[in-house]
Amino acid sequence: MDAILGSLTEAELALVREADPARLAKLDEDALIDLHDRVRRARNKQVKNYRRRAASRVEETGGRGKAYARNTRRRAKAEVFEELLSTVSTRLAVLALESAEALRAERLAEEAKNRANRPAPPAPKAKKLTAQREDRRPDSPDRRKRHASTRATGARRQARRDSR
Repeated sequence: MDAILGSLTEAELALVREADPARLAKLDEDALIDLHDRVRRARNKQVKNYRRRAASRVEETGGRGKAYARNTRRRAKAEVFEELLSTVSTRLAVLALESAEALRAERLAEEAKNRANRPAPPAPKAKKLTAQREDRRPDSPDRRKRHASTRATGARRQARRDSR
């Protein structure tokens, strides 16, 4: 990995230095999110460059297997940034978890405080007892007529069957 670090540009090397675990420990969550974003963009760039170069070399070399050996430097650079992203992501996950736990504890403390200050709820009023099942069907003259007509039609149909 040291050989690859020697071939990185100054900007890429600065990004690698920023992702040093000792420096990561000093960063707060917002700074770490910013660094994560920059490392992810650099990783995507390296992977994209690796894939494009590999695809263009397949035709030159006559096969994917032969092109693989000629693209080791770009592949190694992409791997360096992949490892950096992993390191930064892990540290960011730890900080995010700590932040979530702190917010949860704060929310629960606030809720307990509000619960203590809240007056007791009034005694529940006795509910009026009603029948378990009420007839909730609409009762209009039109509905009664349609219902009677339907029943009469059914009765006529049954009478025809019975007379056979």
